[in-house]
Amino acid sequence: NDYKDRWIVLLNVKDGTVTNLDHQHNAAWIAGPGIGGYRGGELGWMPDEKSIWFQSEKSGYSHLYTLNTETKKAKALTSGEFEIYDPKISNDKKHWYFTANKSHPGDCQFYRIPLNGGKLEQLTDMVGRNDVTLSPDEKQMAILYSYANKPTELFIKENPVYSKNTTAKQLTHSTTDAFKKYNWKDPEVITFKANDGAEVHARLYKPAESTKNKAAVIFVHGAGYLQNAHKWWSSYFREYMFHNILVDNGYTVLDIDYRGSAGYGSKWRTGIYRHMGGKDLSDQVDGAAYLVKELGIDKGKVGIYGGSYGGFITLMAMFNEADTFTAGAAIRSVGDWAAYNHGYTARILNTPTTDSLAYRRSSPIYFAEGLKGDLLILHGMVDDNVHFQDMVRLSQRLIELGKTNWDMAIYPVERHGFVEPSSWTDEYTRIYNLFNKSLLGINAN
Repeated sequence: NDYKDRWIVLLNVKDGTVTNLDHQHNAAWIAGPGIGGYRGGELGWMPDEKSIWFQSEKSGYSHLYTLNTETKKAKALTSGEFEIYDPKISNDKKHWYFTANKSHPGDCQFYRIPLNGGKLEQLTDMVGRNDVTLSPDEKQMAILYSYANKPTELFIKENPVYSKNTTAKQLTHSTTDAFKKYNWKDPEVITFKANDGAEVHARLYKPAESTKNKAAVIFVHGAGYLQNAHKWWSSYFREYMFHNILVDNGYTVLDIDYRGSAGYGSKWRTGIYRHMGGKDLSDQVDGAAYLVKELGIDKGKVGIYGGSYGGFITLMAMFNEADTFTAGAAIRSVGDWAAYNHGYTARILNTPTTDSLAYRRSSPIYFAEGLKGDLLILHGMVDDNVHFQDMVRLSQRLIELGKTNWDMAIYPVERHGFVEPSSWTDEYTRIYNLFNKSLLGINAN
């Protein structure tokens, strides 16, 4: 019930007894690739029908394990500071196929290893994301591939296990001529050091020196447990395009995989336990310090924005780190975690009745008095995830505090994920105008 334990048990169908095979415990919460979810994670029988296979974060990263149901002995088939995704046993029952971010946290390649473990054999080589589906005979690979500035396309390639022809052939060409004419930015994937010594991965977009305005915008991805400082096409493609506009107009943009993000193992994933707006916020502050120190950004010209969890962090930044962030745009944001859904929040903060401190220090509504800079709140009225009531309550709190340096845009027909193009256009126009006015002193035309 508290999401901190997972048991794999063997059921005797004749008498109903169970025997424990594997117990995984995490003082924060159980999750990770192939582990979390209602099914309890990826699990199956080995060809000998005496052993099972499963994934575990026992080593700190999600890896592949086998366990003999008779001897109860477990064996790690993979290891290292990387994660395994979607493992499958080959047709000949002699190998595993899976995806892993072994070469870099932001680079996903397809691999093969012997059934009982061994050296990883890399079967793809295009930097970015390679989502592979094997043909029925496993001699060909259909690859959904993308790069940071190249949307997903379908490729076909001979499986290197069976062929020396290792060239991937592109089958689809989905972008328009207008899209191709623009020089879409290829963000640099960097690391910077956090105040606790941790290495934080981020995407960095730098303007040309001739247009650089010494202002910067930090983007905060949503979901918390999501990865965006990677080398493939972002699920935040609208924001990616917006970042290109910002860079064209002289802004530097930083997109951080803060504490709690996916792709970096258990310790990083659970770094926000009992305190959302703790290390995930300090990582944004440290990112701002990096921009000022290393890239010559004006300390008084740093803005921040994001949606959902990113909106929550934006609010915490504007309320608790007002000396770092001059302007912020909070989209579909959580204002009080006690009003959010149990399945997500109880994993990270426990429950309001059992851990009221965690909720109190993690909810922006309790820190609204700290607002100094310019805040823009944007929210859909029929939001079916972060309910509109969160920002109604927060707006009332800002009114009671006598704050006047904030504005709110309401979208009557929009749910959590906007649908209408006019809403997207209005939203990002408002955000762009906010940064221009607050960071550069430029009023909208």
